Amino acid sequence: QVQLVESGGGLVQAGGSLRLSCAASGRTGIIYTMGWFRQAPGKEREFVAAIKWNGGDTLHADSVKGRFSISRDNAKNTVYLQVNSLKPEDTAVYSCAADRNRNFGVIPTRPYEYDFWGQGTPVTVSS
Repeated sequence: QVQLVESGGGLVQAGGSLRLSCAASGRTGIIYTMGWFRQAPGKEREFVAAIKWNGGDTLHADSVKGRFSISRDNAKNTVYLQVNSLKPEDTAVYSCAADRNRNFGVIPTRPYEYDFWGQGTPVTVSS
């Protein structure tokens, strides 16, 4: 129903920056929130940031506040994650997800709350 395709990952030195993109297609009208998650090898999937599709309210995980920033371009059906001041511990596969539920206005942060997922884009930060 909704297809998500991430891009923009890569290999970067510590302190560097990347801009990750997530292009949505299909029934984008049912999307209420878009989120970014990451999963490092051997670790659980972790919430990074999310944005309401309409209105633009955002939420960022404490671990990335001040370094990462989520934004959206509704005309392009695309959500971005600007990642700055990267650290080796930011190394992970970054995936975007879409939630079609209003959740009483609360921005969801748990993976099971999201309905559609992209394949992910890997980010590797070298020290």
